[in-house]
Amino acid sequence: MLKLSCKLVLSYAFMKKQRPKIKQMPDILTLQQACEILNCHPNTLRKWDNRGILKAMRFGSRRDRRYKKEDILKFLKQSQK
Repeated sequence: MLKLSCKLVLSYAFMKKQRPKIKQMPDILTLQQACEILNCHPNTLRKWDNRGILKAMRFGSRRDRRYKKEDILKFLKQSQK
């Protein structure tokens, strides 16, 4: 089972307060936008992608990571259980 930090629990509570802001975000999020929602460091998301915990899509020749907003929200809800 995945050990989730208290940061993610706090992030879920924060997300509820910031719901209008999150709804205004695009459906495909940059690494930085995903970090803002999850309240974590970009390296954490990179590790989760490499481990298959929260998969990212890759774009461009630099293979930049992008995340589906729905995947981020599902991940937060799942971490609350």
